[in-house]
Amino acid sequence: MDKAARLEEIVAAHVGRDGPLLPILHDIQAEFGCVDEQAKRYLAGALNLSRAEVHGVVSFYHDFKAKPAKLPVLKLCRAEACQARDCDTLVKDISAVAKDKCEIETVYCLGLCSVGPNAMVGEDVHARLDVQKLTQLIEAL
Repeated sequence: MDKAARLEEIVAAHVGRDGPLLPILHDIQAEFGCVDEQAKRYLAGALNLSRAEVHGVVSFYHDFKAKPAKLPVLKLCRAEACQARDCDTLVKDISAVAKDKCEIETVYCLGLCSVGPNAMVGEDVHARLDVQKLTQLIEAL
């Protein structure tokens, strides 16, 4: 199935929904790994929005990427609770391990403040990380 047909299916799945733009964008990001210009143009026409409106939403939220990631993405929490548990040192210690295996993206709160430092790969959240656990997680990617 070509991309245009798949975009049409994704939009059709949200017909009649109030405020469909964000759910559609999440589905596009999940399907293609990004929300590129073709998707923005299509959405603007399908939802009767300007391209600027669609682009404004896409650029506001950090989860929407213009290009798909080349490597798996590991989201590492750097919010206050995780900082208190030394996540900054953790980033430094594992950056060499992660170099060719994943992209490390820092985020601000994964919602597990009591069991930090935390990381997320795909939909899986990992808690109570130290250098050894995080290295094992990266190696498994």
